Amino acid sequence: MIVAAITIETPETVNTALGFFSKGGLFMWPLLACSIVSVTMMILRGLALRRNKVMPPLIESEIERLAPGESPERLSRIVHHDSSSLARIARVALQYLRSPRSENVEAVQTRARHEMVRLEKGLIILEVIVGIAPLLGLIGAVSGLVHVFAQLGLSSGASDTRQISRGIAEALNATVFGLSIAVPTLIGFTYFSRKVEVMSVEMETLVVELINKCYYGRSSREFAPAKASAGTMPISTPVA
Repeated sequence: MIVAAITIETPETVNTALGFFSKGGLFMWPLLACSIVSVTMMILRGLALRRNKVMPPLIESEIERLAPGESPERLSRIVHHDSSSLARIARVALQYLRSPRSENVEAVQTRARHEMVRLEKGLIILEVIVGIAPLLGLIGAVSGLVHVFAQLGLSSGASDTRQISRGIAEALNATVFGLSIAVPTLIGFTYFSRKVEVMSVEMETLVVELINKCYYGRSSREFAPAKASAGTMPISTPVA
């Protein structure tokens, strides 16, 4: 009985959705494109920003296991064959171990900024869709109202009132569609932006810990870490 009910309801639901789309006017098509792009980007970012892919547990545990002053040879072998963001940053830190700590920190900061850009890739598209989807819906509504008022005077009486009511309802379809795209896209953009921020802080903590352990016991050198610009992943380490 339930299956039969679903079978009966599905065509009606599809027809309602198609009718809603067809009555929205020309601007429903760019809104449909925005919705497809938004869903695609959120799926791709969800796959790319998985924690295990950005910060592999093996590298995390190896950095935490490394004793101060111990040779990071094992960690070097692990990150050499890993393509994650944490591995690339740690690889730079290990490559500059023979340089002064200040030069190592500067090289790591440069690489960290590059990794931040990689992690934020695609988020700008979601931000743009959040802004333009409601505007496209509003333009569609205004366009529909223009067509409604252009028809005034062509009919009379109750039929004219019905035509105006129907036209206003159709014009608002684009606005509803635009807002229904912008709201979930805004949620996705905020979630992924926050996730990138949290993982960048965690990677910073791990790399600082790695540098401190690698330089442990060496003669101290004064250094002044470069000021990090907005949106970067600053690496600041105390002198061991």
